[in-house]
Amino acid sequence: MTFSDPGVSPLRRRMVDDMRMRKFAPKTQSTYLRAVREFARFLGRSPDTATVED
Repeated sequence: MTFSDPGVSPLRRRMVDDMRMRKFAPKTQSTYLRAVREFARFLGRSPDTATVED
């Protein structure tokens, strides 16, 4: 995946960059991204808009 794509959100790009900097294994990165994607689907909006109540 290239992160110069306009379809990649800044939040996702930052998350991937942070995981790479911390040297997370590729499978760990994939698992974390999937969890955030599922959380966003549950919320029905971007996870960066989540509140404590969510």
